Amino acid sequence: MDKFIIEGGGRLAGEVEISGSKNAALPIMAAMILTSGKNKIRGVPQVRDVTTMLYLLKDLGGCTEEFNDGCIVFDSAGINNYEAPYDLVSKMRASCLVLGPLLARLGKAKVSLPGGCAIGARPLDLHIRGLEEMGAKIRLEQGYIYGEVKRLLGIRYYFDTVSVTGTANLMMAATLADGETVLENVAKEPEVVFLANVLNQCGAKIKGHGTDLLTIRGVQSLKPINCDILPDRIETGTYMIASAITSGDVKIINCIPQQVEALTMKLRQAGLVVEENETSLRVVGDGQLNGVNIKTQPHPGFATDLQAQFMALMALAQGQSIIIETVFENRFMHAAELKRMGADVTIQGQTAVVNGVKELSGAPLMATDLRASASLVLAALAAKGKSVISRIYHIDRGYSCIEKKLCSLGAKIYREK
Repeated sequence: MDKFIIEGGGRLAGEVEISGSKNAALPIMAAMILTSGKNKIRGVPQVRDVTTMLYLLKDLGGCTEEFNDGCIVFDSAGINNYEAPYDLVSKMRASCLVLGPLLARLGKAKVSLPGGCAIGARPLDLHIRGLEEMGAKIRLEQGYIYGEVKRLLGIRYYFDTVSVTGTANLMMAATLADGETVLENVAKEPEVVFLANVLNQCGAKIKGHGTDLLTIRGVQSLKPINCDILPDRIETGTYMIASAITSGDVKIINCIPQQVEALTMKLRQAGLVVEENETSLRVVGDGQLNGVNIKTQPHPGFATDLQAQFMALMALAQGQSIIIETVFENRFMHAAELKRMGADVTIQGQTAVVNGVKELSGAPLMATDLRASASLVLAALAAKGKSVISRIYHIDRGYSCIEKKLCSLGAKIYREK
């Protein structure tokens, strides 16, 4: 497996361009199952999860005509296989997004229970219950979800807890259902709103995206997708924190500042200068960091996908910080690795108490999930000495060319096979 070698202690400076959003691209790719024809998606990030999803779609019978320079041209006309096998789905949780579209298009689905990062149970109960209420007969057997239906029916459904993938899955399924579907307590993340907008461009009839209530009027068919993926707000936030933790001066271009407002506010509270323009941000640090508290919440609250990175920053802040994780029950695994570098972190259930230290020291580290990987890279950039981070295949799932981008900002980081 590859690993990163990082010599810390340098100051990042310069300009970095944000790639397309992985979390926006994957649902759009799953939505291609709903169409029949040539789909074109631009601005797709070159990350492992995208490649895995493309392999899965090809396995379902589609045909990739182009995949380079961030552009995918995919012909979905031939999709006729309803099985999403374990060897592909086990690599990525977002594979479960094909469940709703397969039932809507083919009336059948056999989807392996998903894998991905081990950051919590993240059950599919909400997806399954909703599809069952839409008329699908679903059973779990030998690690697979089996589903069958003549045609999905419009329903009124309430999500007990806000679920991004659950909202996307049922919304996609409802676009081809018979009648009207009303989904309550839905996710309002930018990627969900983006998916709804793209589906509407294809002929879907979706209203209320960006609010707590979605209304979807089913249609007979959808036109092929033609869209540009929006910038990745989690990558944006990660580079903002990279500048902050190294007392840097980094301009982040091709981003949407409004999507990271919760982080911007907390960085300013911590003593950073954050300048905003229409499509760019500049984060400047002077070495003085104040401890601040955060509580992860669904959008527009502080994103759980930035919690690990922010903990690395708070490890070097003056005073005490309280970090409360409300979205996933097992998302503090990076804390143990940060402590190996000298961080003072105490975990109490879903709360982390961080007492800032003067410096972190380089150490051998092991990544446990995608965002934990990013937090360790950031901590290593700020640490004194050399760090070696193993199992970086996690970070390759969601960050495009991260070592190349960091090197362009002055970081001493290289990949070793």
